[in-house]
Amino acid sequence: MLRIIGTQGNVQNVDSFLEILLSFAQKYDITIQAFDADMIYGKNHLISSVEHAVRAIKRKTDTTNSLGMEILLYASGERQLKLAIPKMGIKEGGRNVAFVFVRDVEETKSKMTDHLIGEMLGSLSLRRNDDVLEGDKDVLRRFGIDENEIKTVTKAKYGNLILEKVAMVDIIK
Repeated sequence: MLRIIGTQGNVQNVDSFLEILLSFAQKYDITIQAFDADMIYGKNHLISSVEHAVRAIKRKTDTTNSLGMEILLYASGERQLKLAIPKMGIKEGGRNVAFVFVRDVEETKSKMTDHLIGEMLGSLSLRRNDDVLEGDKDVLRRFGIDENEIKTVTKAKYGNLILEKVAMVDIIK
């Protein structure tokens, strides 16, 4: 199972925020990873990051010993957490936050239903808004893609520039 959602709200304390996520993840035996949604260029960005992270773990080429952190590395296009966390991680203040929920598809126990996601978002004082996942040229710039790279593709292919950065993590590892 893979679910991706976008949200808006105010993150008052990152440590408390992460504790709540960890609590839900442990309670429902699921991986939950949160991102600064202002750095996300569409759902395909996160889907690709999850696929690469799962593949790295299966091949034993992962570097973090955690599916959530491995997803963060790929989503950031970085090979080190010390670079990935400041780039893509949760920050305090009014924020757009993206979430990835991953559960082994073979598992039949509990899953993150809309009700459970709503409960988690309520405890984090966030409201669902998947529109925050839509990328634009500003996301590309914040991600570190320069104008010369952007000019090499049409607007319809902007997302491919991010997917290329995700795929490059395998090479730079």
